[in-house]
Amino acid sequence: MANRGEAADYYNGAPQDNNYQMESTKYPQQPPQYGQNYEPPQGAPPNETQPPYGQLNGEGKQTFEQAFTIQSPKYHDLWAGLLFIAVFLGFAAVSGIAIQGYSHTFSFNGGGIYNSRNDFGLSTNTIVLFAFVLVVAILLSYGYMWTARVFTKQLIWITGILNIVFGFVTAIYMLSRKYWSGGVVFLLFSIFAMICFISWIPRIRFSVLMLQTSINVSKKFGHVYLVSLLGGLLATAFAAWYSVTLVAVYVKYEPSSSGNNPACNTGAGGCGSGRVIGLIVFITFAMYWISEWLKNTIHTTISGVYGSWYFCGNNFPSGATRGAFKRSITYSFGSISFGSLIVAIINCLRQLCSIAQQSAGQDGNIVGTILFCCIGCIIGLLDWAVQFLNRYAFSHIALYGKSYIEAAKDTWKMIKDRGIDALVNECLVGPVLTMGATFIAYTCALLAYLYLIFTSPAYNQDGSYTPVVVAFAFLIGLQICNIFTTPLSSGIDTIFVAMAWDPEVMMRDHPDLYQQMVAVYPHVQQAIHA
Repeated sequence: MANRGEAADYYNGAPQDNNYQMESTKYPQQPPQYGQNYEPPQGAPPNETQPPYGQLNGEGKQTFEQAFTIQSPKYHDLWAGLLFIAVFLGFAAVSGIAIQGYSHTFSFNGGGIYNSRNDFGLSTNTIVLFAFVLVVAILLSYGYMWTARVFTKQLIWITGILNIVFGFVTAIYMLSRKYWSGGVVFLLFSIFAMICFISWIPRIRFSVLMLQTSINVSKKFGHVYLVSLLGGLLATAFAAWYSVTLVAVYVKYEPSSSGNNPACNTGAGGCGSGRVIGLIVFITFAMYWISEWLKNTIHTTISGVYGSWYFCGNNFPSGATRGAFKRSITYSFGSISFGSLIVAIINCLRQLCSIAQQSAGQDGNIVGTILFCCIGCIIGLLDWAVQFLNRYAFSHIALYGKSYIEAAKDTWKMIKDRGIDALVNECLVGPVLTMGATFIAYTCALLAYLYLIFTSPAYNQDGSYTPVVVAFAFLIGLQICNIFTTPLSSGIDTIFVAMAWDPEVMMRDHPDLYQQMVAVYPHVQQAIHA
């Protein structure tokens, strides 16, 4: 966290508009209700004669469940939870059948990089490629988290510059190899990233303060980094499972023009291009949903920790991380599954659109490339809007245990009424972490592209599988890093939501942070009391 004396000096010396002067007598003890039942967490004081948040009048240290009790019914959106379990079991079944077919033809597909006789579909060569991608993704993601913790102030600059430079390097290299579709896409993304970063420079100071606050809280309370590490390892393990399943589906069901695919005669089903497409779409959708559920479960768990810090700073609940995680996988399981399902559908459509765009570019279809690029942009905007709402809705669910739709409606209305949207727009941490994940995804995509060039597998002599492999490598790197960095953004999201529910707690229990926020962004006084 920034030095308190420096922040106070800045605050005292900065010119202050009279409209922004803080007058404690102007703000009531409780936030206005707006007709939406905006209530602080259970245990909050209805008036000034009762104890502060988190104190139990001498009854000892409270638990997370006592600090944030939820009313009946406790379980919501059960249909989404049951559907999620069914899709997971379906993914496991498809994986088992496909891998069984792959194992029976292991010698035909090769035991390493170069000894495959498969010249019509993905083989063991691709599994080795994805293994390299996974190692690079997890090492870079862990390194990025370490950089955020040690070089917090510099992280935003480092992320923005590296993301732009590496994006241009990747684009130029692909264009130099005449891989037009991939090169043009990376070039457009890099130009857009550069324009965004330049426009963000005035907002970096406020963003650095919020990121430092999130890191400082994570060092003192809960097991934030342990959750991040375990979540990242689970994400990597699942990505490895998905990678093997993806290759095995091609091995098991991809028809050969010469009819020499021995896997077609083993196990269940026969070969067919339609079957391959259908199964790839299903397992990719399942992968998105499962990985989104994992990311949002981590987010909800960490939100419980930061909510405890905000509302219960005088008596931090025992077992806050454990209690928040338990609530995430029990009462809120269906709600998390529901919100993750919406994102999974959007991301799956965007992934299919990306593959179609690159395939059109590979075939020289300029019209198709432009069309799919435009569709991808529209889907990307929709994804941004849903992800934006989900971040704050899940923080609400973590503390209040409501259904997904109810939490999304209440949170959006509350954010707009309170004026917290001004703080959200001012803070760059979410976009910066997305840039960091994109940088790692760029690295994984470039690695996959270089691997295909230098190993030149028999199945890709004409380059037809390059768009598919590069797109999935990009996806794997992106998802793994997003899960690793979720705890950082979760803390900031929860602080914003908690400030909207009860800004008085910020001024009363966290005065240092409040003064530093005013110092770097004076409008905060008006924003949280709008």
